[in-house]
Formats: sequence, structure tokens, C-alpha cells
Amino acid sequence: MKNPLLRFVLLFTCTILSFGSIRAQDQDKAPIPFLENESPWAEAVLQSLSPEERIAQLIMIPVYSNRDQAYIDSIASLIEEYKVGGLIFFQGGPGRQAAMTNRYQKLSKVPMMISIDAEWGLGMRLDSTMSFPYQMALGGVEDENLLFEMGREIARHCKRIGVNVNFAPVVDINNNANNPVIGFRSFGEDKHNVATKAIAYMKGMQEEHVLANAKHFPGHGDTNVDSHVGLPQISFSRLRLDSVELYPFRKLMDEGLGSVMVAHMNIPVLDNTPNLASTLSKPIVTDLLKGELGYEGLVFTDALNMQGVAKYYPPGIVDVKALLAGNDMLLNTMDVKTTIEQVKLAIANGEITQEEVDRRVLKVLRAKDWQGLSNWKPIEMKGIYEDLNSSASMDINRKLVEASVTVLRNKNELLPIQHLAEEKLAYVALGTDKPTAFQEGLSRYVEADQFLVPKNMAVEQLADLLDSLKGYTKVIVGLHELGLKASVKNFGITAEMNLFLKNLIDQQETIVTVFGNVYSLDKIENLQNAAGLITTYQESALTQDIASQIIFGGIGASGKLPVTINSHFKINDGIKTQGGLRFSYVEPERLGIAAAQLQGISEEVHKAISEKAIPGASVLVAKDGKVFYQEAFGYHTYKEENPVKVTDLYDLASVTKISTSLAALMKLQGEGKFDVDKTLGDYLPLAQGSNKENLKYRDILTHQAGLTAWIAFWQSTVKKNGQFKWFTFKDHPSKRFPIQVADHLYIHRNYADKIYKEIMKSPVSGKHDYVYSDLSFILAPLVVKEISGENFETYLQEGLYRHLGASTLTFNPYRHYAEDRIVPTEYDSLFRGQLLDGTVHDEGAAMLGGVSGHAGLFGDANDLAKLMQLYLQDGEYAKEELIKGNTVSEYSKCQFCPDNYRALGFDRPRKPGDPNGNSAPSAPASSFGHTGFTGTYAWMDPENGLVYIFLSNRVHPTRENTKLYQLNTRTNVLELVYQALNH
Repeated sequence: MKNPLLRFVLLFTCTILSFGSIRAQDQDKAPIPFLENESPWAEAVLQSLSPEERIAQLIMIPVYSNRDQAYIDSIASLIEEYKVGGLIFFQGGPGRQAAMTNRYQKLSKVPMMISIDAEWGLGMRLDSTMSFPYQMALGGVEDENLLFEMGREIARHCKRIGVNVNFAPVVDINNNANNPVIGFRSFGEDKHNVATKAIAYMKGMQEEHVLANAKHFPGHGDTNVDSHVGLPQISFSRLRLDSVELYPFRKLMDEGLGSVMVAHMNIPVLDNTPNLASTLSKPIVTDLLKGELGYEGLVFTDALNMQGVAKYYPPGIVDVKALLAGNDMLLNTMDVKTTIEQVKLAIANGEITQEEVDRRVLKVLRAKDWQGLSNWKPIEMKGIYEDLNSSASMDINRKLVEASVTVLRNKNELLPIQHLAEEKLAYVALGTDKPTAFQEGLSRYVEADQFLVPKNMAVEQLADLLDSLKGYTKVIVGLHELGLKASVKNFGITAEMNLFLKNLIDQQETIVTVFGNVYSLDKIENLQNAAGLITTYQESALTQDIASQIIFGGIGASGKLPVTINSHFKINDGIKTQGGLRFSYVEPERLGIAAAQLQGISEEVHKAISEKAIPGASVLVAKDGKVFYQEAFGYHTYKEENPVKVTDLYDLASVTKISTSLAALMKLQGEGKFDVDKTLGDYLPLAQGSNKENLKYRDILTHQAGLTAWIAFWQSTVKKNGQFKWFTFKDHPSKRFPIQVADHLYIHRNYADKIYKEIMKSPVSGKHDYVYSDLSFILAPLVVKEISGENFETYLQEGLYRHLGASTLTFNPYRHYAEDRIVPTEYDSLFRGQLLDGTVHDEGAAMLGGVSGHAGLFGDANDLAKLMQLYLQDGEYAKEELIKGNTVSEYSKCQFCPDNYRALGFDRPRKPGDPNGNSAPSAPASSFGHTGFTGTYAWMDPENGLVYIFLSNRVHPTRENTKLYQLNTRTNVLELVYQALNH
């Protein structure tokens, strides 16, 4: 431009506009929280400190809570003598750390700032505490409000044990897949994503007055040396640093970031001093961070005992150099005495002024005031573990994992798996020789053959396994025990594992879930061709739980890759899948229920156990398809040898009626093959010509058809001397006595005919009075076979249970399950002379070979709940209409109220609101279900979307024990659920 005046005017205008823009940006910045208000307390404390004590305020020493008493005492002496400003805790436990903090704070003249590295929660350092997802997993979460809530919860955990500073979040941009120290600790490779995720985490913590810390300034994401063991060199241009590495730091500073940690890196473009770490560089700390970026919050060094600095300078010397560089807080000072002496010498030499030291001390004290240390109170020791592992915390953690798990392949939308009856599945744990939480989670949806494939399995064995897996429709593989860091060769994936998985993917439909560092995907051959692929970013019981729920549609997947792995798996890849298909498993907080409100359930069941009403129980409650309570209590027997597990099978007794006979009849009615307004004689030739021929099924199923209540069939098999008649039972199987009734007891092959004939001869009352009867349900298998052409057990398994994945719903479980998984019932001293374990308690069902429509079904609470959920959803489950035509809703209604309160087959509240009734007082009149003689209970409430299962063996060791009825335990537990819902 030739005109100098015009050029000057334009430059001046641009300068003014630029200055105005900067001022506007400054005004938009959120204040640093502890500098927002004046602190008279900080001013007063500063004035009370000697020069040495002021220097000590800038020192943080390392402390471990897993050491012996001599060590603990030595730290106390150090605090008493030098009055250090803070502690950084490392490995140990929360209770021990809290106790040490209480002791040390009482010794300190000024309350100390307590810090910890808890990037993913206290579990990063302390046992018995919670670990939230690694930041790499969080990088793929779309809802950043979840990260804010996580930040708040981690801060609450910190405060609970007296921690005031959490050295998190990591804002390094991990654009180097081989980074040996950051990797999974980063939110990813996109600077915008890193910044927004870090801001949410930071704000959550600082909302709770725990100081956040952005690390590792000016950016440690693209290094190939671990600064714990050496000094990484960053050779980027200033333009690159400004546009990439510094970006998230600037963004967090704009949002009120409380503190920054400076990394140990050599950065020639900023300071070309050989072997000088950024921590010790005045051009980086003072000129760039505090000057150019204008940062006024607390500046911490990275640990000063790390080799990035410690290999070049001894303790004390390195500390003073860090202080002179511009750092406020000296982290991991290893020689307090020398550090104080060296700082005093630097002041005397004019390298730093007392006024500058005081300014930094005042800033530290103002931060302490904001953290609440000006009004420090001892930590309450009672309930620390419970508070740090609350159900509410677990719910937040679960939400984060659910939102992070990422589906990368889903050929033909096979996820979630549907139509279970058409599948033969195999669950393979690759890389481990131990059963996994993943396989356990998958088994909740449907049981399948499980295979463990350790890393050292021989090639020949792998080939045999591949061949045997050909018989399955789908193979679900979990990759386990992978290395977390890039420094582990191929993340622990062996050549044998690679070859096996490659061949399996080529061979058949395979769903692979990788439980480990997401960069490990690049080390697995042929992975892009898997029919289904899920990455969870890490291995924990929770990630395995969530992955299993995604595979079967309990929840949907929504995570996105926060990094590019290779040409097949790129940043932002992620396929959404459907949830709500089957049960999901959640904490009660997901439904707005505080877990504490359900504590009474445990108390109620333990009361029943302590009063010997039952030896144990299994309880499950689901609402709106979400299982929010599932616990096992006590033992199988009063010998207390075998604890009850939620997967144990119970004898369901009369709950069999609604789970077998009624299920089959409703299914047939939905298909137009059965009608409750027709008679027994219409469907059962055996009834024709008898006094039962014209009994209507509507009357039969409401127990007002006049049938006899029950018949003690077994009594006619016994002689006066107590021995069995010769044509009834033998103690060993044979062609004539093939049907097992109990251990070493087999019944004649034709004896069932005698039972059916005896029923047909029994009297029928002409009145329509309510009399609960087993007899029609004993005949139900014959009716179902006449209509369907299939035997009863096959019809139920193929028509219902297999579709539901209700694998444990079975007759005669001794055929399929280990004895220690089946809960025994009564010691039958009168008929069978033994403890009944795996064979049905009911004598009549036993004499029918364990297969009957009134008793005989066994199952665990989870599988029984699936069937009840099918009923609650009027015959539809997992997009399959198994009982058509709104049949269930019709059957569950009262048929002859008010004279007879029962529904068709189902029980209903006899007197709604009655505290001593057959259901909870708060259960609405529309609720329905059934009870079982052995102590079982299944109840559904369509108004509240509830399914409730209570399984016990109250008849152990004798049916004469009626305490469970007297205590009303089953209905009391359900009432507690209603109270929690209405709280």
C-alpha cells in the first residue's frame, strides 16, 4: 500500500478492533472459582506465617496409605516440623487414607491441601473404591451431561475422604497410537472433543468445590517416551502447538479452570535449553502459561521425582528450579528441608522476591478457603466404604459405560440377537482360562455352551475347537486379559489367538467383543469381517455386563470411536443398536428409587431366615422391563453349606400352574385352538362319559367347577406295613419301572393311567363355590397333547421357553443341572424317605415322572421373571408375539367378582389393601400372579409395570413349618417395593 497515512489508519483500526476483541473474549471468560471472591482468612493466615512456613505452603509431599506404622509416623514428623502446604496420596485404601488425613490435619498449623490422581475415580489409586470409565471410553459418549455428573460424583468421593484436588482431567490429545504413557487416559485425538469432554468433567468437580487440574501442559499426547522414565522431546512447530496441543487448555481456562499441571517434556521451539524439562522452563511456565495465555489459577508441577527431571537434578535443587520457572505448587518434593533452604537462598540472591513467593502462597491459601479448609472438620470414619460404593454412584457409572460401548460391525442387523428359539449359541472366552463376567451376563438371556481358550492353548486344540464350533448358528467371543498400554507387545494378543479368531470369523457368524485398549483392534487380523464387533475400551465386570446386554437388546449401543485405529475403524465410527428388547439390569436409581429405600427387603428376608421360616431365598423385582433388584439370601439348607445364588433353581410348586398349564392353554387360545367357554369333555376324550365331561373351563380355571381339592395318590401305593406294593415302585430302573420319582425310586410305566382314572372317579360338587383344586391342572398335559399333538414339555419348551431364553424353566432339573445349583425342599419321611433335591416336592407330580401341570416346574428367578414379563406385556416379548389376541389380559381379569375374586388360572388380590392378604396392601386390584406351597411367589402389576419373584424352600426340612405364612414375608417384601416407588 503506497499511502502511508492510509496504511497507518488501517493498522490502527485493526489494532483497536483486535484489542476490543481480546477484551471481549476476556470478559466472556468464566472466573477462576477460588479467585472470584476476597478471602480475609487467607490474608490473615499469610500474615501469621514465618518466611519458612510460607515457602512450605508451596510444597506437596507424597504419602502412601498402604505402608507400616513407622512410615505413617515419619510423615507426621515431617508435617509437624516443616508445616508443608499439602499432600498427594498414592496407593492404599480409603479408610486408612482418611484416618491418616485426620491425624495429619490435626498436626498441621494450616490445613493442608490434599490431592490425588483420580482420573477415573478413586479406584485409580485406592482399593475398595469405584473406577469410572477411562477417558478414552468417555471420548465416545455423546451426552456430555453424563461427564458433568461423573465429575460431581468423583468430587463427592474425594471430599468424603478429605481430598481437595483431583489431578484430572487429562486434556492431552492422543494423536499417537504408540504413546506409552497417555493413550487410554486421553479423551481421543480430536481437539474439540477433548476440550468439551474435559470441560464437562472439570465443571462437575468444581461444582462440588474440588479443584480440577488440566494436565499435562502444554500437551503430552504425541510423545513416544514415558516421562516417568525419561525426558520426551517435542519437536513440533509453534504453529502446531498453538493449533492442536494448546487448544483444550485454552478452552478450559476460558471456562474457569482451577489448576494446571506442567509436564516434563523438552520443547525446543519454546525453550531450546538442552535436557531442560518444560516444568523447569521459565519461557514455558511464566512467559507462555502465565503471560501469553494469562492463566491465573494454580500451577502444579508434575511429580518432581519422575525421571524426566530427577535424572538431571537432585531433590531440593529441582524444586527451586521449578519454583523459579513459575510453578506455584511443587508436587512430590522429596527433600523438604533442602527445598526450603534453596528457596531462601534464591530469595537472598534476588532470583525471586519474597513478594512473589507471598503472592503464590496467598493464591494457595485462597484456594484452600474455597475448598472449605478454612473451616476444616475431621472426616467421619463410619460408613466410608458404603458412601464410596453407593448404588447412586454405580448408576452413574453404568450410564457412562452404556453410553461409551461402541458397536463397529453389525452385518444384517444381527445385533441385538432375536428369535432365540432358532439359535444354537456358543460363548467363547478367548485369552483366559477362567469363567468370565461376560459369559455370566450372556447366560442371563439364554444359557449356552461355554468355552475357555487360554492364550497358551495348543494349535492342535484350537483346530479341534474350531471344528466343534461349526455346529453353532452364532459364536459370541470375548477377548480378555489384554494389555492396557501400547508398550505391551500387540496388547497381549498372541499369534495363536489371532489365527484362531481369523479362522473363526471366516468360518461362521461371529460376534466379537474386545475388552481392552481400543488401539488393540489394529492388532487383530480379519476383525473388520466379523459379523458383529463391539469395543468396550477396557475390561471390568461392568463393561462385560453392558456388552452382554447390548448383544441381546437389553440396552442399545450409542458410543462413537474417539480415535482412528486404521482404515477399517475410524474416528466417529459407531453403530446404534436397539435396546428395550429384553430385560435390562440396572440400579434402582435408574427408576427414581434410592437403593436405601429397598434396604428393608434384606431386613425382611433375613428376619425370616433368622426365625427359621426359610433357609434362604432369591428375590427379583423388575419395573418397565428393567430388573432393578436381584439378590440371593441365606443358604440351601440350615446346614449353611451352600449359599444361595441368583442362578439357583427352586421347585416352583403351584407357580407351575401359571407357568405351564395356563401358559399352554393361553397360547392355544390365542391360536384359536382352545376356548375357555368349552368343556373338559370337548378337549379330553378321557373325560367323556364322566362327571367332569361338561365342566366349563371358565369354571375350572377359576376353581368353581366343583372339583375335589386334591387326592393323596401316593397313599394307595403303600401297604399297612409301610412297604410299597409290588406293582408300584422299585429301587432301580427297568423296562417296567422306567420313571424316576426320586433317588433310587422308580414307578411303574403305566401308573399315570391309574392316577388319571382316580381323578375321573372323584366326586364333583354341584355347587359353584370356590374350592382351590389341583385336579384339572394334573389333566392339563393330556389336554394340551390332545389339542397340539405334542407332549406337554416339548410344547412348552419349543413354543415358549426357548423363545424367551428361559433356559432353567424345566422339569426334573437333575437331568440338566449340577446338584449344588438346585435348592432342595423337604425331607419326605412318609413317602419317599429322603431329602428331595432335584426331584419335585409334590407327591402327585413326582408319581407322574416329575412332569405335571400343577407342580413340577423348576427355575431360577430371572427365567421365571421373563415368563411373567411376557404376561405383563400381554403375550409379546422381544418382538415375538408368543400368546396372541390379548389373551393374557383377558385371562388376568376377575371373572366372577365379587363372589369369586380369581382370574382364569391366576390369583388376584383377595382383599385389596388387606395387610394380611395374599398380596401386598398397595397392590392394585388389577395385579395378578400365584403362590407356591414350597414358598414361592410370582406377581405382576400392569398398572405399575412390575414383575416380582420370591423363591424359597420354606418346606425345608418339613412342610409343617408355616412361619413364612405367619410372617407374611413374601407380601411384605412386595409392599416395601411399593413404598419405595411411592416415596
